[in-house]
Amino acid sequence: MFKKLNLIVAGAVSVFAMNSAEINVNNSDLELNVKFDMGQFNENVEPATIFLGAKYLNGDEGHSDSRSIDDYGELNFLMMKDVSDNLKLGLGFKLNHTKNFTSVPLGAEVSYKLPLATVIPFYLGGSLYYASEVLCMEDGDSFLEFRVNLDAEVIENGRVTLGYRSLDTNYKVRDVEYNKSVYLGFKFSF
Repeated sequence: MFKKLNLIVAGAVSVFAMNSAEINVNNSDLELNVKFDMGQFNENVEPATIFLGAKYLNGDEGHSDSRSIDDYGELNFLMMKDVSDNLKLGLGFKLNHTKNFTSVPLGAEVSYKLPLATVIPFYLGGSLYYASEVLCMEDGDSFLEFRVNLDAEVIENGRVTLGYRSLDTNYKVRDVEYNKSVYLGFKFSF
């Protein structure tokens, strides 16, 4: 009974947190991303500052210089801070994996609310993650990921996003551009 009560309370609390879900698509790729606000479970941590997440990317072979490409998966950790009313900065790390490649890249993220006098708020965001050879396992030699995106908040806690991503999975024997593409998607906070 106590376990069921804890699950109900945890579920009810998560409704009021700033968790997020994201889906990005283009003509050949599908990317799913979720982040859970961990600040809601610890009274010593401000909400919307510590996130644990997971990502899945079903990349197309047309974006890669390898003949067979496996799906990309990652677990991530991010700490965000409001620097000002319009600017958020974050530091984090990831554990990612694809065919014979695993790495733990370190990186930074930024989100800036553009100071435009429009009905719909616009946000400019970006991230950069890098793993050198010492942070790579299996056949990995290095990893580099960068993203740039422009979001329009068309409804409260609902954004349309247009972005560009580049993921380079460099193996010890050859360099592989896993995915470089423009995408369109939705982001929801709940």
